Amino acid sequence: MIDSVQGSVDNDSVMQSLDIQNPGMPDLQFVLFVSALCTADLNTINVSEELRRTIFDRCWALIHTVPPPTNLKERILDLRYGTELTLEACVATIRTLLLEAGITTLVWDHPVSNPSRQSTPAAQPLIDRLGQLYPDDPDSVDPLINQPKDPSNPPPRTEDDRAGDLN
Repeated sequence: MIDSVQGSVDNDSVMQSLDIQNPGMPDLQFVLFVSALCTADLNTINVSEELRRTIFDRCWALIHTVPPPTNLKERILDLRYGTELTLEACVATIRTLLLEAGITTLVWDHPVSNPSRQSTPAAQPLIDRLGQLYPDDPDSVDPLINQPKDPSNPPPRTEDDRAGDLN
């Protein structure tokens, strides 16, 4: 499970974290996620550049017979043609290297970035409609919370409501 950790008072950013022993995600997602962190241009992460490179290079070696690419844009693990055994070996490699370095939780800061792609023209009407349904309201996570209650359409009854009927 990826958690958010509030930064210090001087730093408004929210730090992300991932428990490497209990990530709360399937192994494939874990390997791809950690390898992406290892190749990302992150300024703030609790894994040294050398260890990040080692993790990626060892996972790469489990999948390929050629050396890992040196160009950062080409350093992507493609596990589509691997086996379950390959995946298990990548998971074990990542966990072993991090635990040997004394790291049980990955912690990083990655500010929100602009979209890397423009939406297709066909998707724009849906995006516009979603923007109307869920307008930006920084004070509300759920847009329905701030809407006036309609007496002709009451909310569903909860267990607590039903328990009060017995009294």
